[in-house]
Amino acid sequence: MRFHLSTRLLAATVAIGALTACGSAGGISPASADASSRTAGAVLNGGGSPVDGGILHLSMSADPLCLDPHAISSDVEQIFGRILTDNLVYLDAGGNPGPWLAEKWDISADGKVYTFHLRKGVTFSDGAVFDAAAVVANFAHMLDPDTRSPLAGPYIAPYEGSRIVDPYTLEVTLKQPYTPFLDVLAQGWLGLLSPKAIKESTPAQLCEKPVGSGPFVLTGYTKTQGATFVRREGYDWAPPQLGYSGAAHLDGIDVSWVGQDAVRFNSLVSNQYQATGYVPAQNAAAVKTNPNLVYSNVNRIGLPYTIEFNTSRAPFDDLAIRQAFVSAVDREALVKTVGFGERQLATSFVDRVTKYYDPAVKLRGHDLKVANELLDKAGWTGRDAEGYRTKDGKPLLVQWPVAQTATISPIFDLVQAQVKAVGIKVDIELLPSAQLTTRRYGGDYDLSAGVWHTNTPDVLYIKYATFSIPNATRLGQNTSRISDAQLDGWLEEARRTGDRAKLTDLYAKSQQRLAELVPGFPVYDNSVLWAFSAKLHDVVVDTSHGTPYFGYAWLEK
Repeated sequence: MRFHLSTRLLAATVAIGALTACGSAGGISPASADASSRTAGAVLNGGGSPVDGGILHLSMSADPLCLDPHAISSDVEQIFGRILTDNLVYLDAGGNPGPWLAEKWDISADGKVYTFHLRKGVTFSDGAVFDAAAVVANFAHMLDPDTRSPLAGPYIAPYEGSRIVDPYTLEVTLKQPYTPFLDVLAQGWLGLLSPKAIKESTPAQLCEKPVGSGPFVLTGYTKTQGATFVRREGYDWAPPQLGYSGAAHLDGIDVSWVGQDAVRFNSLVSNQYQATGYVPAQNAAAVKTNPNLVYSNVNRIGLPYTIEFNTSRAPFDDLAIRQAFVSAVDREALVKTVGFGERQLATSFVDRVTKYYDPAVKLRGHDLKVANELLDKAGWTGRDAEGYRTKDGKPLLVQWPVAQTATISPIFDLVQAQVKAVGIKVDIELLPSAQLTTRRYGGDYDLSAGVWHTNTPDVLYIKYATFSIPNATRLGQNTSRISDAQLDGWLEEARRTGDRAKLTDLYAKSQQRLAELVPGFPVYDNSVLWAFSAKLHDVVVDTSHGTPYFGYAWLEK
């Protein structure tokens, strides 16, 4: 039996706040970005009496090529994790860790021992029982070298070991205090898998058919085409914060990979799909004026869309060149051009919905005069026939390899054109994803770009700590390769303290230090644009990821 306990969660309204002026350039008014649904924890298109049945057809942009949540970093898992798996922890509407499969926990005074009291009666879809041993098996799988975990493993790197107190009580010991531990346990990439499947499957088999305890069961996966899920009968252990219980209303969810933005949008309008991810910003206005569609634009915790310099080699090992490049870029114009009113100008190295975001940080603004002066002082005073700056007969050349996807962002060409005005030449190289990844981890690039979403301000450690620089043994995410002892100290201390006043101070100083170091420049806050049919109801905005949770969604007949 299914019970519908509420039609709306408590909403944690995200305060947009005033944008700080950036140098000589003014900020974008918050009103220029749609703030109507920037709310984590809300239920979209709620109301009405739920009915059972129906298949939700969902289109997404890219196949992760593996569905084991512990083995991928793809943001697909933010949605799939909530379809297929459950977590120990769920963030409440205020972004604070709350119960899920762990009903409660105790933390030792030194912050290194977590004692989890687990929910009873939970099973995985293959019949395996959820208990303390299952959690231990999952931690081991995340950290197993054969899993080659790019996210789940690194997120629990401080894990030292576990002691099973009794079947439903687990004592977890960390090597050091790690404040983000509970937050990361709430993320989709750390969804729990069947210990039976982990034991009996090879890594390749688990990629093809992971087994979870979630509201839906994977029934088919064809790479580059799609995946199918059916309702898990008997499911009754959703996060209590949702206000729902029982099994899902939908019979199933069919997912298709549709790489072309235009095709994904048009097939939503035609009702071929009832939901789609990553709505192109240029189509947002059409979605919002279509009475048959519901639009969602939710800011995500973590790193904004940021263009980063490789500070480990010339020319960006020189701070003056990094400062000049940023001064030559008109970030406000970039956001207006690519955002179509749906993006907000980034004002720090964390998205403004991230805990301990500091609105007082001042990022370098657009100023061509300053850019030219910096380049002159750095000795780039010559010019070649095309007008690009030279030094000792060599041009000021920047290599920017980017992914050769179905839809190429115009931001690359826009930046290229802007910095040309001060004599910097940017070569944009379109590469297959595999080749781009090799270049990225090998440090063979001058510029890189992207977002890094996680549900904790520890994103700054993940992206800018010296420890996070990629090397032969670690797939680190510090693609700027910045290394600063002062920054390292603050970020490491932030991982070890739970004192809110200290965290506020440490993260404020870290954000300001990054503004001084200029490892890159944030462009716009990372929001996820979604749209779905008005016939689809009770779509929850997940509190960790800002993406849809379909566990209790239902379709009108």
